Amino acid sequence: MDKQTQTEIEAAAFRRLLAHFQQHTEVQNIDLMLLADFCRNCLAKWYAAAAQERGEAVDYEQARTIVYGMPYQEWREKYQQEATPEQLAAFELKQKQKS
Repeated sequence: MDKQTQTEIEAAAFRRLLAHFQQHTEVQNIDLMLLADFCRNCLAKWYAAAAQERGEAVDYEQARTIVYGMPYQEWREKYQQEATPEQLAAFELKQKQKS
């Protein structure tokens, strides 16, 4: 496979991942962090960093809008739920285990 085709396939898979996350708003970021150790915000940070590495001006908030499919504040108001005490405890434990 040539590099251009590989890049196009990777980009298509990434767009599908974003669409999946945008369709499944019931999946909270805390759930993603507990299960996969990354979340939508992580994707936005990676997106912004990749843009910067290529000399493109995409800041974190712009990247979050791309990842969430809407401004982050709007997504939070519509879909974000409070993390439960159990989720927060599990997150803290996971963070301690990484140190």
